[in-house]
Amino acid sequence: MTSHEELLHRFYQAFQRRDHAAMAACYHSEATFEDPAFRLRGSEIGAMWHMLCTRGKDLRLTYNDIQADEQQGRATWDAHYTFGQTGRPVHNHIRAHFTFRDGLILSHRDEFSFWRWSRQALGPVGWLLGWTPWLQPKVRATARQGLDTFMARRG
Repeated sequence: MTSHEELLHRFYQAFQRRDHAAMAACYHSEATFEDPAFRLRGSEIGAMWHMLCTRGKDLRLTYNDIQADEQQGRATWDAHYTFGQTGRPVHNHIRAHFTFRDGLILSHRDEFSFWRWSRQALGPVGWLLGWTPWLQPKVRATARQGLDTFMARRG
């Protein structure tokens, strides 16, 4: 197992325990993160995981297919949780892509079907509008506002 594969196992095992501090420690100070809901840099990434781990009371996570070399890596993971804004159950299947620097994650991009996620999380609204270019920016703005509020309350 490569050192970067060990890093990714450490990251996802911390995620399974909802240990946001251990997750944040896996990132380089200049790291970037992107998924359909967030585009983040540096310490914002740890704050996002802190928020998601704190709010995700019923979060269950599995991961597999970790592969990494000296430059890049990938993993597949599944999250099962209740979406807080609607109380609806979600099963999200994610493909993650990474790059590394100094033995830490430099870039992390999670890809998943936004339409599939929106149908589960948002119900009829997601079913009707999840495939359109209108809904994703709205979800991204709401997610950003939630993170900004969370970070402001933490100080």
